[in-house]
Amino acid sequence: MDFKSEKPIYQQIVDYVCDNIAGGHWPEEERIPSVRDLAAQLQVNPNTVMRAYERLQMAEIITNSRGIGYFVAKGAKQQVVGLKRAEFFEVTLPEVFNVMDMLGISIGEVTERYAGR
Repeated sequence: MDFKSEKPIYQQIVDYVCDNIAGGHWPEEERIPSVRDLAAQLQVNPNTVMRAYERLQMAEIITNSRGIGYFVAKGAKQQVVGLKRAEFFEVTLPEVFNVMDMLGISIGEVTERYAGR
């Protein structure tokens, strides 16, 4: 967690969980770390993890089975990838284009670099 970031910690935890789901590290319908375990792993307050988990439940990305734990919801990976793609096109890409304009970088240069990686 980046405690100096302007992004709230609970939102960073939401992003962390979504990244693990999108990256395939946490498969659909599999159990994810408990609130306490994730709080200890990330060195944050369990209440903060609980807030993130509540947001993820409302978005139907994770589910809670009482007494058993939290699980990645069925279809969550596709949903998370869709949300991340939308964020990329609406937020990240416009920022990149602004920097490219400022530095005089053409789309051709970017395409060339991307192809050569």
